[in-house]
Parts: sequence; C-alpha cells; structure tokens
Amino acid sequence: MSLADTSLCMDIDFPEEDVPYEEEILRNAYSVKHWLRYIDHKAKAPNNGVNIVYERALKELPGSYKIWYNYLRTRRRQVRGRCLTDPMFDEVNNTFERALVFMHKMPRIWMDYGAFMTVQCKITRTRHVFDRALRALPITQHYRIWPLYLKFARKYDIPETAVRVYRRYLKLAPDDAEEYIEYLTSVNRLDEAAQQLASIVDNENFVSKYGKSNHQLWNELCDLISKNPDKVRSLNVDAIIRGGLRRYTDQLGHLWNCLADYYVRSGLFDRARDIYEEAIQTVRTVRDFTQVFDEYAQFEEVSLNKRMEMVAKDPSATSEDDIDVELRLARFEHLMERRLLLLNSVLLRQNPHNVHEWHKRVKLYEDKPHEIINTYTEAVQTVQPKLSVGKLHTLWVEFAKFYETNGQVEDARIVFERATEVEFIKVEDLASIWCEWAEMEIRQENYDQALKLMQKATAMPKRKVDYHDDTETVQMRLYKSLKLWSMYADLEESFGTFKTCKAVYDRIMDLKICTPQIIINYGLFLEEHNYFEEAFRAYEKGIALFKWPNVYDIWNSYLTKFLKRYGGTKLERARDLFEQCLENCPPEYAKYFYLLYAKLEEDHGLARHAMAVYDRATSAVKPEEMYDMYNIFVKKAAEIYGLPRTREIYEKAIECLPEEHMRQMCVRFAEMETKLGEVDRARAIYAHCSQVCDPRITADFWQTWKDFEIRHGNEDTMREMLRIKRSVQATYNTQVNMMAAQFINSANAAVDSSNADAMRLLDAKATAVNEQKERQALKNQTSSNIMFVRGETQGAGSNGKVVNPDEIDIGDSDDDADEDDDGDQSNVENIKASEKSVTTCKDINDLVLKKLRIEQQEIPAKVFGGLKVKSQSDDEDMLE
Repeated sequence: MSLADTSLCMDIDFPEEDVPYEEEILRNAYSVKHWLRYIDHKAKAPNNGVNIVYERALKELPGSYKIWYNYLRTRRRQVRGRCLTDPMFDEVNNTFERALVFMHKMPRIWMDYGAFMTVQCKITRTRHVFDRALRALPITQHYRIWPLYLKFARKYDIPETAVRVYRRYLKLAPDDAEEYIEYLTSVNRLDEAAQQLASIVDNENFVSKYGKSNHQLWNELCDLISKNPDKVRSLNVDAIIRGGLRRYTDQLGHLWNCLADYYVRSGLFDRARDIYEEAIQTVRTVRDFTQVFDEYAQFEEVSLNKRMEMVAKDPSATSEDDIDVELRLARFEHLMERRLLLLNSVLLRQNPHNVHEWHKRVKLYEDKPHEIINTYTEAVQTVQPKLSVGKLHTLWVEFAKFYETNGQVEDARIVFERATEVEFIKVEDLASIWCEWAEMEIRQENYDQALKLMQKATAMPKRKVDYHDDTETVQMRLYKSLKLWSMYADLEESFGTFKTCKAVYDRIMDLKICTPQIIINYGLFLEEHNYFEEAFRAYEKGIALFKWPNVYDIWNSYLTKFLKRYGGTKLERARDLFEQCLENCPPEYAKYFYLLYAKLEEDHGLARHAMAVYDRATSAVKPEEMYDMYNIFVKKAAEIYGLPRTREIYEKAIECLPEEHMRQMCVRFAEMETKLGEVDRARAIYAHCSQVCDPRITADFWQTWKDFEIRHGNEDTMREMLRIKRSVQATYNTQVNMMAAQFINSANAAVDSSNADAMRLLDAKATAVNEQKERQALKNQTSSNIMFVRGETQGAGSNGKVVNPDEIDIGDSDDDADEDDDGDQSNVENIKASEKSVTTCKDINDLVLKKLRIEQQEIPAKVFGGLKVKSQSDDEDMLE
C-alpha cells in the first residue's frame, strides 16, 4: 500500500472492532485469506460497508477469482426481491462487466451473468451476453453455457431467435434434434419440424435419447405430415409414406391409414378412396387388413352422412344430389358386402397354396357361376402340389362336381382327365381322382365306362417300379394303390362277372397289397357263389401273407366257416388247421382258439383229446387268463370224468398260478375234497396253502379254515391250526423285522446303543399290541363257536385252578406257544366253571353236540365202496 493510501486510511474513522483487521491488511495487503477474513467479519455490516471492503480487496487483487465470485454472489443477493427497474440491477451488471475484464475465461462467471440477465427480461442484452460467453470460452466449455442459452430461448416468445439458437446448437450436439423438434412443434413450426424428423429418420446412426426406435420415429413423422397437410409443404408426403411401406412391411396398416388420412385432410377424397382400395388389395396380414378396412368403412360412412345432411339442409337440392347420395350408399354397401371376400384374398396372399382358403373363396361366390369357374381355374393353376397346404386333389374333384351339378358332364370328364396328369405328392391323391371319376360315371349310370376307368388306372406300367420310390411319379406307382384296387373289386362284384371279379382279387393278392379285410371279403364273395374250397384256399393264401396279430381275423373267419360247413366230417383236417393256427399264436389271442378247438373235440372228437387241449390252453394263455382257464378245465373235467379226476388239475393249478389265485384254487380244492369226505386231504391242502397266507392280510382264508375245523375237526386239529397260524405269523414278522433292521443298519450305521434300545422297545411294544388284538379276537371267536367240555372237578393245582384229568397238556410240548395258550386255557377254564353241574356222560355228549353245532352231510356211497355208512343214531351210540 502506498504512503498516500496509508495516510488516507488513518484519516478514516474505523469502528474499534475493525482495527485489528485493518492492521492485518496493512501488513498483508496481497493476502486473499486476510481479505476474506475481513469480509466475513463485515458480513453483518450494511451493504455499503461490505461492498467497500470488496472494492478495496479487488483493487489490490483484481485477478482473484474467489474474491470476484463472492463479491458477485453478494451483490446478487443484495438485489434479490427488488423491482427489475431498480438502479441496483445496473450496478450489479456493471460489476459483472468489470469482473469479466479479468475473469472472461471463467465459465461460472458467464453462467451466473447469463442467468442473472435472463431474470431481468432484457432479451437482446441477454442474447449478447450468451454470444460473448460462447466466443470467449473454449469449445470444450460450451456445454455449460448452452443449457442456459436454450432455456432463455424457450422462456420468451421469440421463436425466430430460438430457432436460430437451436440451429447453432445442433451443429455442436446433433443428437439433441428431438428436443428441437419438440420446440418446433410447440411453436407450430411444423414444416421445419417435419424436415428435422425426416432427417433423423434417414440417419441410420441416430440414437434417440428417449429410447425410441426408428420405427416409432417413422410413425411420428407419418402422423405429423398426414395430420397437417396445409402446414407441411416442403416434403413429398406420398413418397415418404410409401418409402415407409417398403421399409416396414410388418406395420403396413398404420402407414396406409396415414397416407389416406393425408389426402382426406387435403380434401382429395377420391384420391383417398383409391389409397384405401390399394391398401386392402395389397396388405398381407389380417391385422393390417382390419385396420385399413375399419378406417375405410368409417371414411365412407362419414362421407355418406355428411352428404346426406347437406342435401337435407339444402332446399335447392336437385335429382343429381339424390343420385350422388344413392351412389355413396351403394358404394358403402358394396364395401361391406366384400369384406369376407377381401379377407379371404388377404389370407391367400399370405399363402396362395392354401387349399382350404380356395374352397372358402368358392363358397363366397354362391350365386355367381362364372366367378366360381374362374376361382377354380385360378386355384388349380396357382397351387403347386409340393407347396400345397391341404389336399390338392379336392380342388379338382370339386371343380368337376360343379360341372356335373350343372349338367356339363363332358366338361367334368375333361377336368378329371386333366387332374390325372397332375404330379401329386402322394399316390392316394391320384387314386382318389380316379375313384371320384368312376363314381361320377356310376352316378351317370355308365357302369361299363366306370369299369374301363378302373382297368385303365390299374394297368401295369411298362417297367417295374417300386411303390415307395419317391423319385418316380405317382402315375407310375398308381398300379399298386390299394384304394384303387378295392374300388375295382367292389365294382366287379356289383357290375362284373364272377370270373372278372375273381381275377381282380387274385391280382390284388399277387401284388401283395391286400389287407386282412380284403381276404375276408374275397372269401365271402366265393362263399356266396358256393365256391367253398376256393374260399378256403383264399383264406390260406391270406394266412401265408400275414403274421400275428394281423392274421387273427383271417383265422377266425377261416376256422368258423370251416367248422360251420364240415363240422366233424373232416376232423383230422380241422385238427391240422387248429394246430397250424396255434403254432405261433400269441398268448393274448390263444384263449379263443383253444376254447374253439376244445369245443370241436367235445362235440366230434374224444374226451381225452378235449382234456389235452384244455391242458395245453392253461399254459398258452396270458398269465391273467390262466385262472379262468383252469376253472374251465376243472369244470369240464368234472363233467366228463367226475370230481376225483380234477385233483391233478387242482394240483397243477396250485403250482402254476400266482399266490392270489392259488389261494382261491386251494380253497376250492379243499371244498371239493370235503364234499368227497376226504377231510384229511382237505386239511392238508389248507396247511399247504397257509404257508403263503399272511394272517394280517388274508384273514378270510384263516376264517375259512377255522370254519372247516369247527365242522369237521376236534380240539387237536384246532390247536394244530392255531399253531400253524402263529408259526406263519412269526415267519412274516421275522421277515419284516429283518428287512427293517437291514434298512436301519445301512442307513444309520453310526446310531448308538441307546437309540437301538429305543427301537427294540418300540418293536416289542408294537408286537405286544398286535398279539393282544389277536388273543382278544381268538377269545371272542372261541367263546362264541367252540367250547371244550371237561368232566367233574377232581382237584386243584398249586395255583388254584381246577384240574381236569382228561385234559391234554400241550404247554410243555410246544416250545413256541406264547400268551395265546394262556388265553385259550383261561377261556376253557371259564367254560368248565360254568358247566360244573354236568355230571353224566350223556349230558356231556348232549352239550358237546349243542356247543359245537356239528353239521353232518351225507357222503356219497361211492366214496366208501362196500363199507357201511354210519347214521346219526350210530354216532350217538358211539358217544354214549
């Protein structure tokens, strides 16, 4: 600081609190930090005081950005809330200008100045400030100025200035063209907006900031130019939209509507109608067609309504106006009538080889024969056999039938003849053409002509051709068509001779294209003409051609017809046929033929042969049919030889059948032995069957055995049955426990002894519960059905129980007896206690007969031979 300034400062009367700061400034006049400390101290002082300090600081340090920035911010804060015409705004502006002398490279100063000028509504001066800022700052700093400049341009109604500003800005940032387009649209400068939008649409490298696709931009352009034809004049709208039609083929409907809408808004209604017609004749999707047709119909309807309103309001309307209204109405009705036909055209443009759509098109021309003929002609010329969707031959057939229906049979024959020359994909399609042609001749009662057609169609080609060789034409492979030969055979049967029909069937068999049904038909045809042996030979040829299961129907018809004609007169031949049939017969078809064979032997052969057939059948049928077959075998054996001869059959069945059916067979076997009086045999059968009867599952079997013992057994046999039951139950429980133990050991090898003890306790508890349930059930059954009787009380044992000297003690002999014996013993002792009053042998015998309820049945005398049969009175004497 100079000496004059020092003397000046000493003359100024400073507040006492400013003295330290002034002394620091005197010592450090060029220190920004000391000046800022002084400014902070003066922050609450009046504006003039703060400004003086800032001015003194800037006088000493004019290049300090920090002091200038804070000074400008303070000055702006001081004018905040004041009127824009306040002189302080000019002072602040002058301060900014003085600052820019030194700070012209600082973008923050320019930004603050521009924003401050924008608030003052001084448009020209503000624009000059922004222009000076862009000239003063390097290009790399312009991105900080342009947002404020554009905001200023959009804020005020200065479209021309804003457009020029935006044009300058787009040179720097062409990707922001969408923002420019939005502004142009908002200020109603649609022509330039359309130009800009067209330019970015043509630019393949343009990327929208709003995430719009190129197609969306196209739609925006089309909407803009189509809805504003009077404002967009610099672009060729028709060419632009048609370019979009070529470019976006999957969105044709909207673009066509935009083009038509452009002409509608332009007042060119006829041109718009032409556009709609062109659109519905060219679109390829149903969606596009629906969009265009709806717009077209709405356009015609609105046009008709407006015209009708104008004519109704105009008192000077003439007949020409009425004709115009009728013409518009007819045009609208014609459009609505053509909708289905136009939609069909769209589908055919999608795929011209769609046969079904061609048929639908013909139906749409119900009352227009010429259109139907033209449609059929176009269809058969357009659809290619290799590309056809559907059956192409149906078009030819319906075409010919149309001529036939209208009485033009010769034209129908020409169509069929042309159809036979078409190279279809499948032989069956060509065969259908020939068959339909023959059927037409039959309808016209030209039977000889139909036979000639079939003969011509089935003629052998000049060289040998494989039917499945796709490289050959279908005309060359037609001679092996089964459909064609089948109809040929039917026609020969109906209108030909026996000789010609037989030749046709023989030819079918020689070509090896016959089916089992054709063989059967051939046989029936020969039988109708009483050529039975010829029919049998035909069946044999068919059997030689086919294998199982296809030959089943042939064998069925052959054997049935043979037995019906010869019965037992040719028994050996019939046996040979059955043996030949059964040689390779699968099990699922064997049952029927074995039963038929056995019936033959029963009616005309020997009984032992029939039994042999039944025996073979039991092992030849399916496993699920074996049980039924054994039942039939047993029944027939009993009818022919008697019950004793069925024992061998039962034994074989028990060995062969699965467990479920084996149990049933054992029960039946035991019942049969019981009827014959062979009680021991029956008991042995029950014992044998019991080894596969788990008491928990097959309770019915054990109840049946128990009922048997009640009727025919005694105390010993009942005990033996119970012992067997416990043994079987223990066996199954052991198996289950072993399986569970193996599973547990394999899954939990590291389980400690405490867990193992817990598992054993649970198993023991479950076993005890099951045994308790069985003891209770046995107790109830024994108390209700069996009551063994003791004699008088002779004494008591050490445990206080009554001792019966006649009782058989089996407790020590059966090591495996458990608590069930105790239950049975207690039950018997209760019965003894309730019957102490019975003292005589006679009373005991009566009580036994009453309690056991013995059912006695007479046994056939043949079973005992010469032995005397004991009567009931003899049994009572024996008991006495």
